[in-house]
Parts: sequence; C-alpha cells; structure tokens
Amino acid sequence: MVLTVDGLELEITDDGFLRNAALWNERVAEELAGQNGIQLSAAHWEILFFIREYYRQYQHLPNARMFAAAIRKTLGEDKASSRYLQKLFPDGPLKYACKLAGLPKPPTCL
Repeated sequence: MVLTVDGLELEITDDGFLRNAALWNERVAEELAGQNGIQLSAAHWEILFFIREYYRQYQHLPNARMFAAAIRKTLGEDKASSRYLQKLFPDGPLKYACKLAGLPKPPTCL
C-alpha cells in the first residue's frame, strides 16, 4: 500500500503503519491521523514525540503497561491515565500513537 503526502509516495503496511520510520514528518502524521479520523492537537503531538523519542532511545516499542509507566515518569500521572490516552486515541492508545508517529506496529497489538 502507498500513502501519498505532498507528492511523495510512502509505503505503508496493510494495517496502515509506515514501513520506513525515517521518512516520517509532521505532514505524514497529519495524513495518517486524517485517515484514522483523528484531528491532531497539542496533546496528541506531545504523545507522538514522546513515543518517537522512546523508540529512538530504547530501540523497541513498549507494551501498553510500559507505555503508561514511561509517560507517567516523563510527562506526569495525568497524561499516563488510561482515560486520558483513550480520549486521544480511542481505538487503542499504544497502537495509534505508534502508527501516527511513523513507528512499527507494536508486537503486543492485534
């Protein structure tokens, strides 16, 4: 599958994940968000940049519990709550944060 952003064709998986995370930028995130019915806010961007930095630093994706714990440690208790994350990414916080951040599909996501 292909995602076209600003005239550039980017390969995506059947699940809509970017195949090459190095090609990600904010326009790509906006396009992916639009395809998934999400209007990106400052709160979304904070989580997207957080998960990209986590992946850069640790070279792996966390499971949902580790994701919340890492957010709690870095961004605070309020932003790590499942209610807060579900509000931002109703169909699955970890899965959609990774998808919109241009990262691979987490191994723990269906």
